[in-house]
Amino acid sequence: MDHLTHGCVLLLDGTPDRRRGLVPNPTAHAVAGAGPRGFLAAATADVVQLPAMAGPQSVLAYLRDAATVPGPLLVWVTGHLMVPARKGGEVHLALRDSTPATVRYTGLPWEWLTRTLGEHAGPTLLVVDVEADRRSWPHVAAAVRDGRLTAGPAVCGVVTPSPDRAPAEASPYTRSLLTVLDLGHPTAGPVLDPALMHQLALDQAGLPEDRLVLRHGTPGPVLANPVHVAPASAVPAPSVPAPVAAAEPARQEPAPAREEDALPRILAAANAGRHNEAAAMAAAWEQQVLRRHGPQSAEAGLWIEVRADLARLAGDHPRAAELWMSAAANRLARGGPSDAEAVAALKRAHYCWQHSGDRAPMLAPALLALWERVPGSLDAAADVRARLAEGPRPVSR
Repeated sequence: MDHLTHGCVLLLDGTPDRRRGLVPNPTAHAVAGAGPRGFLAAATADVVQLPAMAGPQSVLAYLRDAATVPGPLLVWVTGHLMVPARKGGEVHLALRDSTPATVRYTGLPWEWLTRTLGEHAGPTLLVVDVEADRRSWPHVAAAVRDGRLTAGPAVCGVVTPSPDRAPAEASPYTRSLLTVLDLGHPTAGPVLDPALMHQLALDQAGLPEDRLVLRHGTPGPVLANPVHVAPASAVPAPSVPAPVAAAEPARQEPAPAREEDALPRILAAANAGRHNEAAAMAAAWEQQVLRRHGPQSAEAGLWIEVRADLARLAGDHPRAAELWMSAAANRLARGGPSDAEAVAALKRAHYCWQHSGDRAPMLAPALLALWERVPGSLDAAADVRARLAEGPRPVSR
């Protein structure tokens, strides 16, 4: 075996027993179940999962062993951060027996983690999706600000406030990141840029505003691109399918096989209620199209329409109205006011606007301006003007 192409994926679950509830850390389970060996840019890889570990020395031994692998190393950390109740300040990853009173002895000091991974000679990426409780939060935030949480290897991820109850499903950030890693990038070459994947996941995860974002360093070739097929110049320009579940389907051009697979998966996720996952997949494809064709292209406009319909399926009618208006403006700019598909997009925007509740008045001026560009739209424009004249409507309860 060529050891230079042999890597390691280490999944470290830092969840105290008292927070496990009925479902042991669903975030860690989601990563393990996603086939993490396939994420690594290596011909072969070991996958080591460390759930319910007791004692920092045991975890440290696994970390040191992983650091001896000469190929790429991906370490995905989930669970809970704590600081000791006494002599606090040093951030620890909580392990099985950790409590604030004992974490100084039972948890893994974060500095041990970053220092050990920093000794790895090959490409290294630390992915972090952890929680911190209210008492630990100021110390964790300070460690993010002064760089202690991102010292050493390249790292990306988030720290979020601990919920009142142990979560029953994987965290939004991990779900979104798994989605974008699975989709890959058709023109990125054999490896993915972790910073781009992190940002795409962050954009779609819907995290609370007070989350802490971790981003540091350049890991090198760690993440494999599942859709690497050829140099960009040799790849046919992908066309983009029409919006899902639209009342008046727009024209659908032929799409490459990978993309034909993507849209049914996006729609299936949305119909199953996994709206963040569906939005993340759509956003990933849109980013690829933007890079290839530009923001004013027909291909980019079609992915705006996909996202608009996903917003409608998720019940976010104001956002759907905004996206359909953007799609209509895109089509009007390219096809003019007689473009039937531009008018169809505008009708969808109007429908979603009518269901936008107290946000409708804020959206009305932009919608009216679009209708005024379309001949024979007096009734639609009059409907918008009437709503503007009424002023804000009381929010129904």
